[in-house]
Amino acid sequence: MPGGMPDTLPKVSSGIAGLDEITGGGLPAGRPTLVIGGPGSGKTLLATSFLVHGALHDGEPGVLVSFDEPPADLAVNSRSLGFDLDELQRRGVLGIEHVQIERQHVIEAGDYDLEALFIRLDLAVRTLGAKRVGLDSLDTLFANIPNEAILRAELRRLFGWLKERGLSTVITTERGPGDRQLSRHGIEEYVSDCVIVLDARVHDELATRRLRIVKYRGTAHGSNEYPFLIDRQGVTVLPITSLGLEHAISEERVSSGVPGLDAMLGATHGGAHGFYKASSVLVSGGPGTGKTSLAAHFAAAACMRGERCLYFAFEESERQLVRNMRSLGIDLQPYVAAERLHVHAVRPTLQGLEMHLASMMFEVQRMRPDVVVVDPLSALLSSGTTMQSRMMTLRLVDYVKSFGATGLFLSVEPGHEQADLDVSSLMDTWIVLDNERRPDDLERRVLVMKSRGMPHSPDIRRFAMSGRGIEIRPSVEGA
Repeated sequence: MPGGMPDTLPKVSSGIAGLDEITGGGLPAGRPTLVIGGPGSGKTLLATSFLVHGALHDGEPGVLVSFDEPPADLAVNSRSLGFDLDELQRRGVLGIEHVQIERQHVIEAGDYDLEALFIRLDLAVRTLGAKRVGLDSLDTLFANIPNEAILRAELRRLFGWLKERGLSTVITTERGPGDRQLSRHGIEEYVSDCVIVLDARVHDELATRRLRIVKYRGTAHGSNEYPFLIDRQGVTVLPITSLGLEHAISEERVSSGVPGLDAMLGATHGGAHGFYKASSVLVSGGPGTGKTSLAAHFAAAACMRGERCLYFAFEESERQLVRNMRSLGIDLQPYVAAERLHVHAVRPTLQGLEMHLASMMFEVQRMRPDVVVVDPLSALLSSGTTMQSRMMTLRLVDYVKSFGATGLFLSVEPGHEQADLDVSSLMDTWIVLDNERRPDDLERRVLVMKSRGMPHSPDIRRFAMSGRGIEIRPSVEGA
């Protein structure tokens, strides 16, 4: 768990990928969790995921009480995440209660209390044998109470009622006004055992969703902001800031796909050449120096070994990449068809840096590839500052290593100079490609600037690209 301290607080799985990791095992069992966020931040989806996961995977039926949306609307909205709420209701593992709060009813009733809600909720819980409850949202429930003293008393009573019955509960509410209080009424966060804040922000016209655990009684937890995704797989939180230097290492070598380059990387006592498996490799050079061509050789070699390759392309579509590499005698299409090669092609300006990182990490987690290619890493500079890009690179490199995958990262950099990203120090191997213009031709060169833990060649070698692929030639005289 975060912090490495023993944790005896009973917890239940949230059903949210990544959230259980940063909470050290899940949400507090038998206690209320408050989820705070603005419109469209994902509060209802998080509560629904919590209930569906309990019903399907933990043997814990749940009750969702909605004060805003009717059951039909909730069912339609949840289908986009793959949740069939109607089927869960038919199976008797999920109940949905729609409680309408009308202003005129509050006026007619005089002093406001929640006794009717308790009776209705108690019946639903007993009928299903429910262990989990979702309340969405408190703002609607208490919207028409003008008496602040009554409101605070009923809030405390509601949280106490849920806790006395040992119900693991997710309660949603809107953000409070200004920065002085998190929730609308300023008391909800004090009576909750766990408080999670969701935030959907826009910076430079790019949207990013973030999650932060503000409070969690009785347990250590991640306290940073974490990007999260909402897609067809549901809600995914990526705990990108909790990675450490505890990666497994390997003595095994993997081929670059270019025999001459493998030879430049030296041989182990067993005679094997190439990169260390699960290492990080940077290939840098100016435009047109052959970086993508080298990456294609590497990807094809991995697929020929029966491994899986995840290729992130920020400048070419999958079809364009496949077409262009045929000029080198490399046919990637059979590997795509066999699902050994997956090309994830997006424009770098599609989203912000954190969301790029979140989606890339999600793809790595989903596919669990043997090889990851990022072409080019430098394209992401357009999505943030240099410092942000460097931090993202560090997190991505660590994440790829944590899965035992070999990472090949391309970067557009002229000559042997320090890169705009300045990530060469993060890499285990750094290969530099460049072109020298001559009066009558173009000479391509390759240099292994560094390769940790192996006796690599210090020579600058010529190389050529043809229908037979990349061919490394003897060292450059006088270099």
